[in-house]
Amino acid sequence: MNTARHRSALLALAGTALAVSLTACQSGSGTESSAAASPAATVASSSTGAAATAAQGTDTPGAAGSANAASSTGAKGSAGSTGSAGGSGEQAAASTPVCTARDVRVTAARQDGPPYTHIVLTAKNTTGHSCRLTGFPHVQFLESHKEDVPAVAKSKPAAPVVLAAGAPAYALVKLSDGGVDEDNEPVSAFSVMLEGDSTVIAVTAPGSEGIAVDPAKALTGYWTPELRNGADDF
Repeated sequence: MNTARHRSALLALAGTALAVSLTACQSGSGTESSAAASPAATVASSSTGAAATAAQGTDTPGAAGSANAASSTGAKGSAGSTGSAGGSGEQAAASTPVCTARDVRVTAARQDGPPYTHIVLTAKNTTGHSCRLTGFPHVQFLESHKEDVPAVAKSKPAAPVVLAAGAPAYALVKLSDGGVDEDNEPVSAFSVMLEGDSTVIAVTAPGSEGIAVDPAKALTGYWTPELRNGADDF
């Protein structure tokens, strides 16, 4: 009888221990599940924050940097277009036909006052279309001096001289140094040729008595759209 009670007590004690063990296992499993779920929740939270930040657009440093980069690229593109425009202008000038003696009327006028050491040649486009005036006037003052007047390199313009219909170009020509002891000769008319054209243009010298020319001192400038101080002083 005592043996039976003792076995019952042992069974009861074993059952209690088993119940406690099962409860502990379930508690530990729940803890591990919670711990495993925690990183996932953190990742989800970070993703949500990133999405919210991206939705804010240019408020983020990254977006601002992209906007600045785009702005910088656009500015460079605009600057580049200026160079393209300059290139197009030069191509347009190059495609314009060269002025010939039939396209222009050349006249001469005195510059400044006595002793009248310079004259200004004017070549006016008399056609109804544009033409390009190249180089310098090839001037010969005297029949006894069959050489072109030398050109002054510093007067050469940087850009091609394109004359619209009715527009003029100018060239400054030096006659002498203005000294009384110079070997000057009177000239009432002289010849001019345009670069690339062998046609001789007869030009009447300005003044009722013509001009006094020293062939050894004579110089000419290049054709320019206007007379420029400095480049045309010689």
